[in-house]
Amino acid sequence: MTRRACLPHSRGPAQERGAVLILFVVGLIAMLGIAGLALDTSHSMLNKTRLQNAVDAAALSAAKTLDETADTALAEAEALSIFADNASGAGNNEMQDAYQGGGLTVTVQFSSTVNPFVPGTSPAAYVRVRALNFSMPVWFSAVLGITDKRVGATAIAGPSPTIDNACNIMPMMVCGDPAAGGPYWGYTPHQPDVLKSSTTQGNFEVGPGNFQLIRLGDGQGGAVVRETMAGGYDGCLSSDDVIETEPGNTVGPVVQGLNTRFGSYLGPLNGQQSTYPPDVVTQQPSPPLTYDAATDTIFQGSTPITDGADINFGYTQYTDVAPPDYDYQPAPNGIGSPQRREAAVAIGDCSGATNGQGQVPLLGFGCFFLLQQASQQGNESHVYGEFIEECRASGVPGEDPTSIPGPYVIQLYRDPDSPDS
Repeated sequence: MTRRACLPHSRGPAQERGAVLILFVVGLIAMLGIAGLALDTSHSMLNKTRLQNAVDAAALSAAKTLDETADTALAEAEALSIFADNASGAGNNEMQDAYQGGGLTVTVQFSSTVNPFVPGTSPAAYVRVRALNFSMPVWFSAVLGITDKRVGATAIAGPSPTIDNACNIMPMMVCGDPAAGGPYWGYTPHQPDVLKSSTTQGNFEVGPGNFQLIRLGDGQGGAVVRETMAGGYDGCLSSDDVIETEPGNTVGPVVQGLNTRFGSYLGPLNGQQSTYPPDVVTQQPSPPLTYDAATDTIFQGSTPITDGADINFGYTQYTDVAPPDYDYQPAPNGIGSPQRREAAVAIGDCSGATNGQGQVPLLGFGCFFLLQQASQQGNESHVYGEFIEECRASGVPGEDPTSIPGPYVIQLYRDPDSPDS
């Protein structure tokens, strides 16, 4: 027998082409999967951003409504309305389809604290808006077995810590007690006070020629006082600043500017309702308050007033007025603007009297409820306020929520249960 030599098996050209084709198909699938994963991830991140913007806007608007009305039902309705408006915006077709089709779940919760956020606790101060299970179809990622992508978003909004850089404040100051320290500087909640003295009866706490008016910004004179009294000052005062006093009484501009908050528009502010809207509640004490400089006492009729509870319409009654009983309905049904009678006011150290225009150390900021319109009788006018613990202003907020009273803003917070909020 002859023995056949064992030679290595050699592949034919067809077999080699088949192996290359298999490798090509596997590589193509891998490339399609990677490219598809990148495209689909980009698509989901875009929708995640849009969803986050929608819940942020809904939470902020709801927190503002809650702050103004203390009504969680109204705040929830506002949150859902704002979310729906954003979902129907340009470029948000997928979000709108998912929301209207029930595939995107939106919930609104309320808590008295941020961290921890405990739904249902009271008094409600913070709002959480959650949008979950936003399902989006995938494109090329299906080759990797991924059939859909789901994203969600959450946002919390509510009052900030007390701000130390306050904007849009009233152009008036009150004198505080440095020894008493902040945040009240010697004042007590619901304490009535005269925020501006008159010419003939002023006690000149700040110094001769000063009637507790302050200079805001670079402008001066009656026109500037009128506009800033109405709320037209966009600048800010920081706790590191000093108070620039504005000498002179300027009765007319003070009255005209402040009284826009009560729905009265006289002089150059006639017709300026859209720029300086009235508060939604303009009811005042009856009979009106008066001031006796000799005894440094505020009266209502013949009754001396030492506490807001002594007034027949003070801050407590103001906050009890429900939306159906507003004097001016807010937009879109009216021109009213909530909390226009709540004002942030500078608190100064008046221990060193300032003669004429000068500087007074700034201790901090306090909140006052404007009790009644200012009236002009010759060169006499007084501005009455009730010291309150908190008021909404504008300015630079802090990072962590606290219970320290004073001016605050409505801001967003990170959701402790959702790190990507």
